Amino acid sequence: MFIQFQLLVQELSKSYQSLLRTRQLHALIIRAYLVNDPFYPTKIVRFYALNNDLCSARNLFDKTPQRSIFLWNSIIRAHAQAGKFVDAFSLYRNMLGTDIKPDSFTFACLIRACYESSDLDGLRLVHGGAIVSGLGLDSVTCSALVTAYSKISLVGEASKIFARIFEPDLVLWNSMISGFSYWGFWDKGLQLFNQMRFKGNQQLDSCTFVGLISGLGDSNFLGLGQEIHGLCMKSGLDCNTHVGSALVSMYSRFNCMSMADRVFRNLHYPDLVTWSALITGYSRSGEHQKALLLYMNLNWKGERADPVLIASVLVAVSNSANVRPGREIHGYLLRHGSQTSIMVSSALVDMYFKCGFVGLGIRAFENMPIRNVISYNSVISGLGLHGLASEAFKMFEDMLEKGLSPDESSFSSLLCACCHAGLVEDGREIFRRMIDEFGIQPKTKHYVHLIKLLGLAGKLEEAYNLISSLMHPVDPGIWGALLSCCHAHGNSELAEAVSQQLLYDEPEKGAYRVMISNIYACDGRWSDVEKMRHDMTNVGARKTTGHSWVALNM
Repeated sequence: MFIQFQLLVQELSKSYQSLLRTRQLHALIIRAYLVNDPFYPTKIVRFYALNNDLCSARNLFDKTPQRSIFLWNSIIRAHAQAGKFVDAFSLYRNMLGTDIKPDSFTFACLIRACYESSDLDGLRLVHGGAIVSGLGLDSVTCSALVTAYSKISLVGEASKIFARIFEPDLVLWNSMISGFSYWGFWDKGLQLFNQMRFKGNQQLDSCTFVGLISGLGDSNFLGLGQEIHGLCMKSGLDCNTHVGSALVSMYSRFNCMSMADRVFRNLHYPDLVTWSALITGYSRSGEHQKALLLYMNLNWKGERADPVLIASVLVAVSNSANVRPGREIHGYLLRHGSQTSIMVSSALVDMYFKCGFVGLGIRAFENMPIRNVISYNSVISGLGLHGLASEAFKMFEDMLEKGLSPDESSFSSLLCACCHAGLVEDGREIFRRMIDEFGIQPKTKHYVHLIKLLGLAGKLEEAYNLISSLMHPVDPGIWGALLSCCHAHGNSELAEAVSQQLLYDEPEKGAYRVMISNIYACDGRWSDVEKMRHDMTNVGARKTTGHSWVALNM
């Protein structure tokens, strides 16, 4: 019996046990009459929770006569992590009716449950409970509160809690820096970071740098990002997986792929998030072949891509217009049963349509077990791009019949379909329904499609009047849509008026000057053509060279 007891303690000291082994250990503590000691049930409850067997965990808890704070925390955390927030709070209220008092870990668990369920009222109640219990200034509780208020956008509340702590620990500093960064207050996050370094009583860790780096979302901050990268190197954290992943994501966002690739190659064991960041970065920057090669390398290493990564690779395939790797990925998904993800299935539909395979796109859509608005938007957009406007309209009506609410992308796809098919009246009706029936305010992309629709139908004056009625400043993309229509109809007079507005808004953009120059040439106004070309040279404007490549091999 003594040896059995030793083996039991040894097994319980492990951080994880399979469900079968957990049940065996549960039976063993019952046979050894150890169920009355809360230490053993606490460990078994945790193992059940890790194996998603909440029912067995709750049964064991209910049958345990002596309950410690650790056992209460384990069962509350098990329910919260499983998304059973109502049950977690019910258990908390039951605990308050006993002699056991909640500790900082109880409140930390409940606070996390509040922000994961976006329950602000519940968060304030738990916050009040922590204060009443005398744990309002406890570092564990405060760290959880700072994170929670930050996650639900109340960064000011989080900052007030942080300011009350006399000696914040590293976790609390990191929580506040991450909170500022998460909502784009990079300057405040940086200020706090410098404050932390100045005090010198905290050792910077990977979470500090990850929180700071994540807040840099604009390429204008490239210099600042490089300085932080330098600090990571001085601290010896540049090869840390989490820091490396954040740096790769940052450089990818800044379209600085050479640096992203360099950081990636310095990592000994890049995780799936890092692979995904680099692949997405290459795809976004137009280097689709590199994105596909990276995905192939990932497969050769035996790593299994998650839905986010596969969707990113399919976007790269769509933009490369080479359907072959897309079909190979589709086969991989079918073999591994991963095509059930809505994100992946929608990306497959989009990929087939953009590569020109309408039938395969429709088949991929029909095979989806679950469809959402994004799925429907993908197929509506694909049908519209191929001039199949009537089929796109039917798909839209089918979406409404299924009880799904269209979003702004749905109407953008429908208006685009009208443009490709030249359906002016249908386009007007869709634009009206978007505003009056569904309460969606038009964005730039909607106006661009409507102006193109009107302009290509020869209704240039109506299109011009519509733009003039919009609130200023008008996005150059809308004026550009009208200019292209003027070019198509050879209306040099209106084109000149539009181009003056565009050149005022974006004087360095060469495409507008080339377009108006071509209109002048069609009218035989060669002196104006020469002047426009001369102006292009003076301002250093250049037109991007066009190219096209579609791979037809299956």
